[in-house]
Amino acid sequence: MNIAVVILNWNGQALLERFLPSVISNSSAANIYVIDNASEDNSVLFLKSNFPGINLVQLESNLGYAGGYNHGLRHIDADIYCLLNNDVRVDKDWLLPVISAFEEDPSLGAAQPTIRDLKNPEQFEYAGAAGGFIDRYGYPFCRGRLFETIEADEGQYDHNNNIFWASGACLFIRKSVFDSSGGFDESFFAHMEEIDFCWRIHNSGFSVKHIPGSKVFHLGGGTLSHSSPRKTFLNFRNSLLMLQKNLPEENRDRIILIRLLIDGLAAVKFLLQFSPKHSLAVFNAHRDFHRKRKDGSYNETRSGKTRDYYHIRSVVWSYFIAGKRVFSHL
Repeated sequence: MNIAVVILNWNGQALLERFLPSVISNSSAANIYVIDNASEDNSVLFLKSNFPGINLVQLESNLGYAGGYNHGLRHIDADIYCLLNNDVRVDKDWLLPVISAFEEDPSLGAAQPTIRDLKNPEQFEYAGAAGGFIDRYGYPFCRGRLFETIEADEGQYDHNNNIFWASGACLFIRKSVFDSSGGFDESFFAHMEEIDFCWRIHNSGFSVKHIPGSKVFHLGGGTLSHSSPRKTFLNFRNSLLMLQKNLPEENRDRIILIRLLIDGLAAVKFLLQFSPKHSLAVFNAHRDFHRKRKDGSYNETRSGKTRDYYHIRSVVWSYFIAGKRVFSHL
């Protein structure tokens, strides 16, 4: 099975210098590509000078995560894509369990390894941990990470490997599924696009899994830190767009209304925490969502939408009110 490890880069010369060597030395089973999202630093010159054997795809403008991969992958042929952040360290044999999983299960559409925190290697990493889920209102969480509570990886999630979404930090996708699904939604630009994509995979009858035999270590925050209001805006807006696109029509508006009200509480919480820029980001996310919904581009009705998409009714209630701080208690 032919696999391509594809790293999307934007102004990440320092990260490439730090992390690319581990990818090269531990990925003999794959061809390695870097898609450069019109970097303004010396990333391209650095790659050409120091890693001339790397396959380089150069884009003319920064298209974000979604557009960058959509356009860059058109130049890459493989059975399986591994979409890898440029701030991820990989270890020996990280690819083999994943390749085996795809070979053994033709219904497997996407997968992720266990993602640990590079700075705290015994802990899961925020962006993916041991695989992702959403609640009824579209709030994402992971096995091993609920909001800001992050667990140590003690093998507690190395079983029952079906998940709802796989992390974009290290996302394995069957090429035929990526093509038939239309790829990522480019209007998202960045953040939540992998959840929307995996939801569409489920709607098409494919599965998404966590492969515990594979482990990688993610630095995180290489492009936008957790404290960025821009990241807050993208996460809140894109989550709403995802619900608008993928919910069954009969209960879509009611669920989105409740979600908007919960978001309002989040905006108040940001104000109480003296983070007015994040509160404004939530407001702007709602405004942009209503604008996009009004223009009709997200209102089409689709058949075959899964109605059992959520793991629990409300992770917000479970975490903040019921005090359930780890996934296994949900």
